Amino acid sequence: MNREYHIPVMPNEAIEGLNIKPDGIYVDATYGGGGHARAILERLDKGCLYVFDHDMTVAENLPDDDRVTFFHANYAYLKNFLKLHHVEKVDGILADLGVSSYQIDTPERGFSTRYEGRLDLRMNTQADLTAESVINTYTKSELSRIFKNYGELKSSAKIADAIIEARTIKPIETTTQLKECVGRFAPKYPEKARHKFFAQIFQAVRIEVNNELDCLKAFLEDGLKVLNEKGRMVIIAYHSLEDRLVKNFFKAGNFTGVVEHDFYGKKKTPFNVITKRPVTPCKEELLENNRARSAKLRIAEKKEVAHE
Repeated sequence: MNREYHIPVMPNEAIEGLNIKPDGIYVDATYGGGGHARAILERLDKGCLYVFDHDMTVAENLPDDDRVTFFHANYAYLKNFLKLHHVEKVDGILADLGVSSYQIDTPERGFSTRYEGRLDLRMNTQADLTAESVINTYTKSELSRIFKNYGELKSSAKIADAIIEARTIKPIETTTQLKECVGRFAPKYPEKARHKFFAQIFQAVRIEVNNELDCLKAFLEDGLKVLNEKGRMVIIAYHSLEDRLVKNFFKAGNFTGVVEHDFYGKKKTPFNVITKRPVTPCKEELLENNRARSAKLRIAEKKEVAHE
């Protein structure tokens, strides 16, 4: 197994958060390099682990272990794929929403702002929509929407204009070409702010290409349905859009974060939130893995239903 594929983020905190039972049923919804999955397996005896990833390149990192079942699928279809294997309920679900180090460090995937590569950005390399298609075919309003909503960029309309102007001369096909045509909107200094701007550009396009926020919503809703009472959900998010959805869902069981009440004024919430504030990486971990710097880990436990 290739341990360099991806360094797992906050592995100890994530595994402790799952509160693993040796004979339990668990899901790693974002398998990646398998670091979190290996840690789960170390805590299991007769239990089993179902792992999801829509990037088929992770298959070479699968352990030779009868307790593991791999689904080449997006975690948005969690419930359906578990049902195919006659799994109705699970005891814990883990998801690390970050892009793997392997994906970032493979230039032809287009995930990194540091490398020259094709504008791809597909998590699932078999999907039809690519970043190149988005950049070269979307209208001004569509481009402005994704840069504003997914990149949280104030100059979204001007960025869209610049892209449309550049692509009328020649198609924008590489990561470098995209950076060049929007570079004038990036801060000149400090370098950290300039890097953040380009990261927001790529993040916005990546979210659109992979429909990430809608998939996350579907996954969270399915996860709640398949969790046993007192089952745990552990989510690691890397930007405010994802983290806000997770926070609101754990708090209220919906994505607005508004807690509903029953006729008697009692809160109608499906979870007990274990982490009142998100857990972040310690200094020692950040020294070893700088890519964990924006990670926020949240844990929630499904409430027991009162039985009369």
